[in-house]
Amino acid sequence: MRPRDTADLAGSAGLGAWAAFAVLGLVVGGHGTPLSVDDTLLSWSLDHRPAVAVAVARGLTATGTGVVPYLLVALAGLAVGRTARQRAVTAALGLGCLVAGQALRYGVMELISRPRPPRQDWAAHASAWSFPSGHTTTSALTAGLVILAIVVRAPRGRGAVCLVVGCWGALVGLTRVYLGVHWFTDVIGGWLFAAGWLGVCLCAAAWWLPSGFVSELTTRAGGPVEEHADQGSGGRGRSRPA
Repeated sequence: MRPRDTADLAGSAGLGAWAAFAVLGLVVGGHGTPLSVDDTLLSWSLDHRPAVAVAVARGLTATGTGVVPYLLVALAGLAVGRTARQRAVTAALGLGCLVAGQALRYGVMELISRPRPPRQDWAAHASAWSFPSGHTTTSALTAGLVILAIVVRAPRGRGAVCLVVGCWGALVGLTRVYLGVHWFTDVIGGWLFAAGWLGVCLCAAAWWLPSGFVSELTTRAGGPVEEHADQGSGGRGRSRPA
C-alpha cells in the first residue's frame, strides 16, 4: 500500500473513532449518572471477586501504566529500525505518540470531569477523573504501536503474537471495571480515544516521513512494496529492495 493510501485510511479510521468518542463523551458528560450498562457490569464485578481473581486483575492492571508501556513501545521502535538512525527515529516517534496521547487524554478527562464509581467499590488505587480511562488508553495505544511494529518487522507468523498483544491491551481495560475504579463506558472511551489518536499519528507519519525512510522499513518487512508515490517525480519512482 502506498504511503498516501495508508495516510487516507488511517486518517479516516482515526476521525471515525474520535467522532464516536465525542458522542460518547457528550452522553456520559451530560447524563450525570452512570448508564445502565455501567451499573450492570459494576454490580456483576462486585459479585464475582474471589481473592485469586482480584490479585490477577491487580497484577494485569499494573502493566497498563508506569514504565511498562513506555518500555514496550521503545523496544518495538528499536526492533523496527534497520540502522541505528532508523531505530532512534522509530523509537522516538512511538514514544512521542504515547506521551502526546497521554497529555491530550488528560486534558479531555479534566474537561469532562466524570466522577468514578463509589470509592467503597474500589479494589485498586485510582486517582483523578474517570473518563476516559487512563490505563485503558495507555494500554490500547501501546498495544496498537507494538502491533504496528510487529506487522512491519515480522511479515510471517505474526497473527498469534498480534492477538496476544491485542488481548493484553483489551484485558487491561476490562480489569479497570472489574476492580471497580472505572465505569465500562470509561473503558470504551479509552479504546475509542486510543484508536483515534493512533489513526492521526499514523496518518501524519505516512504523510510527513521521507518516502525513502518508509520504503526501507516496509520493503524489509514484506519484500518490495508496489509503489511509493513521489509527488515530485510524477509517480515514476519505485522502491528498491533493501
